[in-house]
Amino acid sequence: MECQYNAFLLRYHEIAIKGKNRRMFENKLVDSVHRLLKGIENLRVKNQRGRIIVHLKEWADFKEEELELAIAQLRKCFGLESFSPVICVETDMAVIEQTAMAAFDTAYANYTARFNGEVRYRMRARRSLKSFPLNSKELEIHFANMFLPKYDKLKVDLENAALTIGLEVREKHSFVWFDSYEGPGGLPIGSSGSVMALLSGGIDSPVACYTAMKRGSQCSFITFHSHPYTPPTAISKVAQIAGVINSFQRKQPLLACNLASAQKAIRDNCSERFRTILYRRMMMRVASVVSDWHNDKALLTGESLGQVASQTLENMTVINASTTKLILRPLVCYDKNEAVRLARKMGTMELSSIDVPDSCTIFAPGSPATKAKLPFVLQEEAKLDVPKLVRESLQETTQVDLESYELTADESLQIYVESLSDDQLYC
Repeated sequence: MECQYNAFLLRYHEIAIKGKNRRMFENKLVDSVHRLLKGIENLRVKNQRGRIIVHLKEWADFKEEELELAIAQLRKCFGLESFSPVICVETDMAVIEQTAMAAFDTAYANYTARFNGEVRYRMRARRSLKSFPLNSKELEIHFANMFLPKYDKLKVDLENAALTIGLEVREKHSFVWFDSYEGPGGLPIGSSGSVMALLSGGIDSPVACYTAMKRGSQCSFITFHSHPYTPPTAISKVAQIAGVINSFQRKQPLLACNLASAQKAIRDNCSERFRTILYRRMMMRVASVVSDWHNDKALLTGESLGQVASQTLENMTVINASTTKLILRPLVCYDKNEAVRLARKMGTMELSSIDVPDSCTIFAPGSPATKAKLPFVLQEEAKLDVPKLVRESLQETTQVDLESYELTADESLQIYVESLSDDQLYC
């Protein structure tokens, strides 16, 4: 029979070093836990001096399916360093002893049923209640003296234990556990404001969202397509990726901008060498307007230094000059293997690997500039009616339903766009 767990003990690290605004971070973390575990009924989430305690009404035991769901969801909870399903009891030495012995009986029996030979074990005790008669080290010795005479195969091994029992003694409740799970760390989502991600169907931009969420940012999304030159699957693929990203945060919208008209104007009027850079500058202008409308504080991209022609220092500097908005590039010093590893961890790698043409490949230049100078790029842009092209692109920007993939116009966005002058559309 498995242990009957009636709570989860959640631990955070970085939040603990915050100063006067620590409570704000803790509240954001509690909100995230509530949201991620909304599929479990009668849930209670409490902030308790450096820990988050999760339990059911009247401290009922979690069912097996509830445990599995909670473990899967808490792995997505940014701000958590680690967490454990625990047996929660009142802080009384006799009760703790009885609970620990009964739980260890079960754990020992389960282990010896699967494996032969000695059972290497250790205890990790923590005493937060300073008035408790035994300190952390004394608790570990006390329970070793109880366990070792009873189990003939048991051996203490502090470095390579196969069986670890945890104990935390706190003011009102104490907790016993056998398993700890790693959380993603970082800061809780919403504690660092919101950003607008330029989301493509590739590997990197979803990973950029993951790293931004880990630092407490919430991500909304804009993607670019080139209908009729790109297929409808270009949008549905990105919508599926956005759905995976939203599983870590409160659901955020995906907008899709048809950039085809602007791309054709650039193709027909400007030097081929600067084509991709001009595309990116147009994207930044559109994304800046949409992010202002959505009250996002910055733009987010998956660019990595030197990965493609548009991502050299010189070209990124020229692209930056197209907007006054802060552009975050969290992957700028990542190599591809690091991005792939995170994509697999967050669950977007399989979707990103589906081969679908995107807007960046339309009318792509044969020999792109890698060290563009801003004066030359501005000279090329002078051949275009940039405010008109930005406005047209914004008028071709629609909301994407993340389930049906249907595109619908957003009236409030269009009203906002109509209120802007040409100077506001051309930095």
